[in-house]
Amino acid sequence: MKKVKVLLAEDEPMIGKLIKEALELRDFDVIWTTDGLKAYSAFRMEKPDICVFDVMMPHKDGFTLGKEIRDLDLQIPIIFLTARSAIGDLANGFAVGANDYIKKPFSMEELIIRMNALISRVNFEGSSKWSALENYQIGKYVFNFTDLSLTWEGESQTLSYKEAQLLKMLLDHQNLILDRKIALDHIWGNDSYFNSRSMDVFISKLRKFLEKDPQVKIINIRSKGFKLVQL
Repeated sequence: MKKVKVLLAEDEPMIGKLIKEALELRDFDVIWTTDGLKAYSAFRMEKPDICVFDVMMPHKDGFTLGKEIRDLDLQIPIIFLTARSAIGDLANGFAVGANDYIKKPFSMEELIIRMNALISRVNFEGSSKWSALENYQIGKYVFNFTDLSLTWEGESQTLSYKEAQLLKMLLDHQNLILDRKIALDHIWGNDSYFNSRSMDVFISKLRKFLEKDPQVKIINIRSKGFKLVQL
């Protein structure tokens, strides 16, 4: 069986060495770089299956690196490692395309569990109905999940992968309540407080994207979730 290839960007030598060795003991193939510039080059050359990035790095920080890689690859899982836990930092991480965010110090078991969950989800979506070409009519908008596009009167904009996932789940539950926990577990991997706050940011962004059509609404259902309705 082909090993899962991990691109690790961590500038602290001791931490990087520990993570690399621990992952290799679990049969991962690890490419370890010590700054954002080297990590970007390694991504282009090595084509990893998952990325694990420290946020604070020389030459190019993890958020900038994550955004540049997400521009190249919409599906590859990206996990940020950081000692910072401010809500703004978490929101920034998810906004640039992160799939998960782990606060230092962390256990290797936690990291591996989260990595395996993300890899399994990507494999599922790539081999199932999620990869099918699907156009959705949302009022006067057309949403295509495959190419992550939302089109209004011939003008298209590209959504992030998480934005597209969330919009698709809302559409699959149209006129029904999309349970917060179900959405969080599927898209973010768990329903932690920080992930919940991140989802609220994404809901606000989707509302803004859809605001040109007053007949389309995403409604908050208090303590339960969200409902997409077309009036």
